[in-house]
Amino acid sequence: MALTADLLRGHTETIILSHLRNGASYGYQINKSISEKCGSAFELKEATLYTAFRRLEADGMIRSWWGDEDTGARRRYYRLTPLGEARLREDLAGWDETKRLIDQLLDLEPVPAENK
Repeated sequence: MALTADLLRGHTETIILSHLRNGASYGYQINKSISEKCGSAFELKEATLYTAFRRLEADGMIRSWWGDEDTGARRRYYRLTPLGEARLREDLAGWDETKRLIDQLLDLEPVPAENK
């Protein structure tokens, strides 16, 4: 399972951008959703999550603002920018290509005839 976690950590920003494509959200909810989607097999550490938020915002991929909740702690919300949407499309295309190559290397996918 350590290998899986290492592979996923390399895609933290893409995972966050993917969650934000469905609308604005805040850190705790994003992390909870990630954990739920994989049956708690993978969780982002809080420091990793918020470091990624800062990096994505500095790069113009996301924007953030403080919510105005009347009860409980204030939440910092994040949303995808057009630049973030473009980055997500690029990352997903890269993921598809990487997955295809790994499948070929592990003999899980036949090599196309033109590559033989």
